[in-house]
Amino acid sequence: MNKKFALSMVEYSKFILTKMSFSRTLFRKEYTKAIQNLNVEERIQLKNWVRMEWRTISTKTECHEMF
Repeated sequence: MNKKFALSMVEYSKFILTKMSFSRTLFRKEYTKAIQNLNVEERIQLKNWVRMEWRTISTKTECHEMF
């Protein structure tokens, strides 16, 4: 794989979650899958990112109680 285009699993998860932010159901499904596939440190990173980004995403959906 070309390192120029390689994404970490956390970065890939962020990309997918950003694309799924329009749907509460899809976002939750992808978030759950991502958390299961990450190690502890990566999970913390992703959870923190979701909490920080949620201010923007929550204007599109109403599932902020999920976190």
